[in-house]
Amino acid sequence: MNGADGHKADTPKVAYTQRSRVTRIADHLKRDWQLYVLLLPTIIWLIVFLYKPMYGLQIAFKDYSIFKGVAASPWIGFEHFETLFGSEGFTRALRNTIAISFWSLVIGFPVPIILALMFNEILNRKFKSTAQTIVYLPHFISSVIIAGIVITAFSPSAGIVNTVMGWFGMDAVYFLTKPEWFRPIFIGTTIWQEAGFQSIVYLAAIAGVSPTLYESAVVDGATRWQMMWKITIPCILPTLIIMLIIRIGNMLEVSFEMIILLYQPSTYETADVVNTFIYRQGLQNGQYDFAAAAGLFNAVVAFVLVIGANSIAKRYSRTSLW
Repeated sequence: MNGADGHKADTPKVAYTQRSRVTRIADHLKRDWQLYVLLLPTIIWLIVFLYKPMYGLQIAFKDYSIFKGVAASPWIGFEHFETLFGSEGFTRALRNTIAISFWSLVIGFPVPIILALMFNEILNRKFKSTAQTIVYLPHFISSVIIAGIVITAFSPSAGIVNTVMGWFGMDAVYFLTKPEWFRPIFIGTTIWQEAGFQSIVYLAAIAGVSPTLYESAVVDGATRWQMMWKITIPCILPTLIIMLIIRIGNMLEVSFEMIILLYQPSTYETADVVNTFIYRQGLQNGQYDFAAAAGLFNAVVAFVLVIGANSIAKRYSRTSLW
């Protein structure tokens, strides 16, 4: 009886708690409705362009026909995934994606951090702003133009690289047709294009470090190098971890546009990645269901990477996305 009476007594409390929660939400919406109106276009955009297209993911499990539509196409289970994992082209693309992403992470992730630390040490404001403008600029240049610059620079006839090599009596090399040269050129190009702009996040984190810490360090006789290692880097460590988690989550999202513009059949061996494989299968060959299976696999792996990286960061550093 006591248990039953206690349960009955708890029921009004639960109902009261739910009503109070709804009331708080209603009061919050009524008080700050202008902010939610400003947020509404973004929510609509997310629903229309990100969540609504998820309905089409089911074609990865169907024998999709554009004439029958998504709903009427017959289910075939995991047949596309079995074909996908047995495909030599997909295996090659996955291997290249992992290799390019790994080296981009190892080499490219520290570069914007180093740039931000260097900018923070520049005392001359005019020189600092000029240097920042120069390194930020490539981010705002179209990938098509960047690819054109790279193609011209590595041209065997008029490229600056082969011209310099000619001064030392070396033979001209058509770098962009050599599989072994594609990855270094691609990784170097993406770092050059994005490192400067990515450093803004770390500069903002550095700006949030309390000046009193540096003042105390100066009083104690610390050098600028010691202050960077003992104050700046530890203070921006949470930002570094968050950015690393995001970067790991995007490991399979290699710069699609740049690879499409730079690669060619002779470099597929090292240049073909999952996104370009999906592009060829889906748009060029019309295998939309097969390409959807590859895209779904890509998304699931990215999700697992984010969850794993976040869990590790939360366990060992107490800093995480959630």
